[in-house]
Amino acid sequence: MPVKAFLIPGLRAPFDTPEEEIIRIAKAKMKRACICTAGLHFRLYKKSFDARRKNAIQQVCSVIASAEEPMTLPADALERAGIRPFTEEMPAVVQGTDPLAARPLVVGMGPAGLFAALLLAEQGYAPVIIDRGDDVATRAAATERFRLEGVLDTESNIQFGAGGAGTFSDGKLVTRVNDPLCHYVLRRMVEFGAPAEILTRAKPHVGTDILRHVVEAILRRIASLGGEVLYRTCLLDYAREGNVLCVKTTRGEIIAGVLLLAIGHSARDTFEALLSHPLCLAPKPFSVGVRIEHLRADIDRALYGEAAGHPALGPAEYALSDTTGARGVYTFCMCPGGEVVAAASEAGGVVVNGMSYHQRDGKNSNAAVAVSVDPAELGNDIRASIAFQRDLERAAYAAGGGDYYAPVQTVGDFLAGQKGTEPGRVQPTYGGGRVRVADLHDVLPPFITDTLAAGLRSFDRKIAGFAASDAVLTGVETRTSSPVRILRGEARTAVGEDLLYPTGEGAGYAGGITSAALDGLRTALAVMARFAPKGN
Repeated sequence: MPVKAFLIPGLRAPFDTPEEEIIRIAKAKMKRACICTAGLHFRLYKKSFDARRKNAIQQVCSVIASAEEPMTLPADALERAGIRPFTEEMPAVVQGTDPLAARPLVVGMGPAGLFAALLLAEQGYAPVIIDRGDDVATRAAATERFRLEGVLDTESNIQFGAGGAGTFSDGKLVTRVNDPLCHYVLRRMVEFGAPAEILTRAKPHVGTDILRHVVEAILRRIASLGGEVLYRTCLLDYAREGNVLCVKTTRGEIIAGVLLLAIGHSARDTFEALLSHPLCLAPKPFSVGVRIEHLRADIDRALYGEAAGHPALGPAEYALSDTTGARGVYTFCMCPGGEVVAAASEAGGVVVNGMSYHQRDGKNSNAAVAVSVDPAELGNDIRASIAFQRDLERAAYAAGGGDYYAPVQTVGDFLAGQKGTEPGRVQPTYGGGRVRVADLHDVLPPFITDTLAAGLRSFDRKIAGFAASDAVLTGVETRTSSPVRILRGEARTAVGEDLLYPTGEGAGYAGGITSAALDGLRTALAVMARFAPKGN
């Protein structure tokens, strides 16, 4: 079948090889397969680093060769060379015929809500999008005040507000979801201000400083197309009345033709409200743990050896896991050159997360070290899962001495089962120093601390110095994912209410910025496949 582009994968070269040389290698590979390259346009598609041999780090690239007109190349030659046809996917929009009695309402401005509302707006559906938190600038001011002074706004914080929890993160766009629209999400983010490099990096990231502008640009686009953007508007409840949903919010009632529920993983009061409806909510596995901090230079040297610090490599990243024990332990949301941030959204609890800016040039690198929790251990009860998280957050608040100080402990003390050593070479970054030395064994239950200890020792065998005695642990990380799944059918409607569309992390169907955005897109496509825009 004639196609306009081909993917040339598996091109290897020294890590500092310039892009033009990678393109030359790709052309040579095609020529060796007796494929004429005249008239083809070549561009880098993806690049990653293989640092398993520190003295011979390589970049592994794939290149796209495209033509102005569709062409047919010999299948046997392509197969021998490992070259395959390539097509970049676009959302396949089909508009249904069912009438919408009112505008779509999207609840939540995280990645799922943003991308769902954006696609709906671009296709003429003029959605209303609400969030309980503030716009980006106001929200940033609130989080900074909380970081430095411990003054928490429970409605606008790192969890709630424009952009969702991902706005104050590393802005990582890596996903294990095998969806052909992944590259579409990246292209749209570049369109709204993300750096073009995310299109080619195998581990793309934006950084919180740039991601904030991307979120603002998407919301402006939604509004410019007839959408309505409402802040400080929290969903309280809803009721079905004929062919609409009457949605009760803190700003009054909103009539919705359909309700896209993209509430995020921390909307515990909303989960409680949903439990009173004839929906099917189920507990799902989640994880809890701590943040670990090392000096960025130490992690760079451990992973890159003498090449550490080379601008072609950037700061080193890792992703570790160990499933040999009774339960899994893994690192999550690794932030090179980042900081540990105050991520509480409820009074009287301490929650930590990780954040970094685009340059990733902070002194420390951090990551969550998280332990899996099976809801069966908590009686397969949604309220029990949320209570388990909340109890850990309150224990961390108490261990920090109150006022949202976070408890910290050196890895050496944690593994020795003692406390008292003040951080030294590695200084904790949480809250500008609003920390207190404590024993994390007093905060987390033994089945978590025992698994964390085993995980630290395991990871130290994979990355020398990971369990260094002067590395610092900060607790607690409890919001790695939603403990709840709102069940939906093949049409993506909630079981029990066919005008409600659960989507994203809060619904239990995503686990990061890109996967949540993809889920939001797919949900918007399902809405459009059923309904015509109001007024058509």
